[in-house]
Amino acid sequence: MQKKSAQKGAFQPAHLTPARRERKTYTIRRWSVRNARFLEWFYEHFANLFLALDPFWKAVGYHRAERPVTFVERGVKGLLFDCRMCGMCVLSSTGMSCPMNCPKQLRNGPCGGVRANGNCEVEPDMPCVWVQAWSGAQRMRDGDAIMNVQPPVNQSLRETSSWLRVTAQAAAEREEAKGS
Repeated sequence: MQKKSAQKGAFQPAHLTPARRERKTYTIRRWSVRNARFLEWFYEHFANLFLALDPFWKAVGYHRAERPVTFVERGVKGLLFDCRMCGMCVLSSTGMSCPMNCPKQLRNGPCGGVRANGNCEVEPDMPCVWVQAWSGAQRMRDGDAIMNVQPPVNQSLRETSSWLRVTAQAAAEREEAKGS
């Protein structure tokens, strides 16, 4: 009787095994890396639009906009990059490959355990995040940005919007430049 109820409650489509679900995630991540230049161009325009909305963000309050913007950001970046919402996004310098997908969460390059086929030493079925990052960075206009050393993740920013933070910083820099 228990076996029957376990089967009934544990529905799993025959065509979508855990390994296949993982492969779909890797497929979308690979698409993002292959199209890094287009995504870089798109984000540049998106960031300019967000910056143009600075008066709106200030009127609403950046803190009030945080929750809905984070919801959208999590959905978009989760789909395209399997984003972990670290709050300190570096996709623009890592070839649109999120370093937080590395099982060791290395933000400044591979661990040295990359397999001969380019896969991760910890998760052998997963392409190494940093092999993908290098490939994507070569496609981007500022491909050398991958050489910039990234600071460690500030855990207090986890689950917050990097879009709003970058916009607020750019707006403050713009205001400071006007004042000088």
